[in-house]
Amino acid sequence: MDMKPDLSVKIGDLELKNPVMMASGTFGYGEEYSGVIDLEKLGAIVVKAVTVNPTLGNRPPRIWEVTGGMLNSIGLQNEGLEYFIEKKVPFLRELNVPIIVNIAGSTVKEYKDLAVRLNEIPEISAFEINISCPNVKEGGMQFGTDPKWTNTVVKNVCDVTKKTVITKLSPNVTDVVKIAEAARDGGSDAVSLVNTFKAMAIDVKKRRPVLSTVTGGLSGPCIKPIAVRMVWEVASKLGIPVIGMGGIANAEDALEFMIAGATAVQIGTMTFVDPVTGMNVISGIEKYLREEIIKSLKL
Repeated sequence: MDMKPDLSVKIGDLELKNPVMMASGTFGYGEEYSGVIDLEKLGAIVVKAVTVNPTLGNRPPRIWEVTGGMLNSIGLQNEGLEYFIEKKVPFLRELNVPIIVNIAGSTVKEYKDLAVRLNEIPEISAFEINISCPNVKEGGMQFGTDPKWTNTVVKNVCDVTKKTVITKLSPNVTDVVKIAEAARDGGSDAVSLVNTFKAMAIDVKKRRPVLSTVTGGLSGPCIKPIAVRMVWEVASKLGIPVIGMGGIANAEDALEFMIAGATAVQIGTMTFVDPVTGMNVISGIEKYLREEIIKSLKL
């Protein structure tokens, strides 16, 4: 008899039916894709970054396609905390799928304030602390490139919530393991990596950078081999779950991350190319487990 493989995984107190999450920043608030895929078949949804106050983000042009990926410099544009609670949470609370809120701030206090306020909403399953965005002037990557600041931000969030806490790490560091260890020591239940790589492109006709901010974040299939290496480095040292991301386009890509040590994965840029990428990755992982006669991802 053909046994259905067990795709479930655990991240902190978070039980996921499968290891495939939709990454923050490329999936909106889930509702935008609700007419295209069955959201409840996903392992989890990580919503677009939420800040305390509305943020306009950077001025255009702020997206540029490059070979094997894309550059973006959105700058965490969003309508702010209260708008998210009033306008976005009602849809999310009706879903039978874990909702993870990506939180971002320019000060330690803002991260803590976000956690305090969002902690009141039972339908929010976890927080993903964004200390890795390369496209903001204050906070973000400034906290994520210094172990002491990483530890401080994470500790302040963990002090005010019992929800699962994930820390999203930047690849733009000399030693990502040290940052991951600082997040773990601050109380983070897991880490997710990698966010985008700081990069730039030039318009040779105009002889100037294509993005208004000069540099932006590089994502897409072109970063996958570096992301897999960094996930392997962290997973082999950390002792808490690692969520891998960076250029996942199919099930084989996701499996690379998991064989490297990731407990779960997130899919980002490829959602723009094909909105059903997440569904295909889930079915592809299940097919692989059947073929390899692997009963559970927990083994």
